[in-house]
Amino acid sequence: MTAVSVVPTPHGDARLLRDRARSPIATLLLGHGAGGGTESRDLVALAEALPAQGISVVRLEQPWRVAGRKLAPRPEVLDQCLVAAARQLRARTPLVSGGRSAGARSAARTAPEIGAAAYLALAFPLHPPGRPERSRVDELEAVRLPTLVIQGERDPFGRPEEFPADVDLTVVPGADHGFAVAKRGPVGQEEALAIIVEATLEWIVREVSGNRITP
Repeated sequence: MTAVSVVPTPHGDARLLRDRARSPIATLLLGHGAGGGTESRDLVALAEALPAQGISVVRLEQPWRVAGRKLAPRPEVLDQCLVAAARQLRARTPLVSGGRSAGARSAARTAPEIGAAAYLALAFPLHPPGRPERSRVDELEAVRLPTLVIQGERDPFGRPEEFPADVDLTVVPGADHGFAVAKRGPVGQEEALAIIVEATLEWIVREVSGNRITP
């Protein structure tokens, strides 16, 4: 059952949605994107599936969303709020910092500051649609931690082949930036979300816990 708590930040109250594992081996902190909130299908899928596998999931709802505003603030504001919220988690297990889209960028910029053990990027916005020359790959490459990028095959913010060859990358066939897939695509919607969950679980077990989990 999801537990909800309000935590203060320098820019207003944020909200933490916690789905706890009974005997956690890791804690996954996830930020949302600029166009959606903690209800995004990929974040919900991870929050519903991973606790049963020993990974607690915490979704961070940024203050601008809590306050009902429609536009996200400057990146530095997002980063300050993420750091403030993360410091109040008091996780007793290794912390994996991540998020989707703009949340993935913020997690990349702040991962060292919050003491993350690893970094997860969902739908990393490598560049604005149609503007590959405005690359944000430097944010991704600056993360000196075990990193996993999960990207939709049809993501206009960065197709899988645009990422550096040395990036640990999981591709969701036929998926767009929100990991939505066409009805007649190569995989169905449930299968697409299962790919995200399974890739995340296997990576955390391998890179963070060093243990095997029996489903």
